[in-house]
Amino acid sequence: MLTTASSIERQSFSENKLIKIYLAIFFILWGYTFVFTTDITNWFTENALTVVFLLGLTISFKKFKFSNLSYTLIFIYICLHIYGAMYTYAENPLGYWIKDLLGLGRNHYDRIVHFSFGFLLAYPMRDYFKNWFEWPTWVCWVLPAEITMSFSGMYELIEWLVADVFFPSEGVAYLGSQGDVWDAQKDMGLAFIGAILAMILFSTLKSINKK
Repeated sequence: MLTTASSIERQSFSENKLIKIYLAIFFILWGYTFVFTTDITNWFTENALTVVFLLGLTISFKKFKFSNLSYTLIFIYICLHIYGAMYTYAENPLGYWIKDLLGLGRNHYDRIVHFSFGFLLAYPMRDYFKNWFEWPTWVCWVLPAEITMSFSGMYELIEWLVADVFFPSEGVAYLGSQGDVWDAQKDMGLAFIGAILAMILFSTLKSINKK
């Protein structure tokens, strides 16, 4: 059963077959990206936040369970991320395929994932704000876009610290800016746009469903 943010019922881990399937697929893919990565140092650097993210979801599961729709969106996003970390974002094969197909000037896989950060994770944020904090409906629709922008800015600062201060030897591979001086701003903008579009899409679908 695909529960949503509006669903009252939430299944425990033992009852939720969908989460078990997602976890099994994820760990198989994660192991695959580790074994076949082209840059092991970058893999560990990129996946540090993956570990933090997974730990956060695991620790908080007893107190708060996301809807199955939220877990589905989270699963898709994190798979996109670990696939990017496997090759480094700037050298991702899917990005090169899209580049050749559309005649683009650079590998845009990093742009896809930054957009997906907003588009795929805004709804889980709404789920959390609505069902944990029980904030007003309009706040739960607006705040995810604002939080996305804040997280994007924080991530760009983390990228700067990792690439320029702590691991300068991995800087170019980790940043994946490909010579674009406005890379950080574009990444933040795409995430913000993705979150706005997600909120518009889901609010529209919710309205249609009510009718």
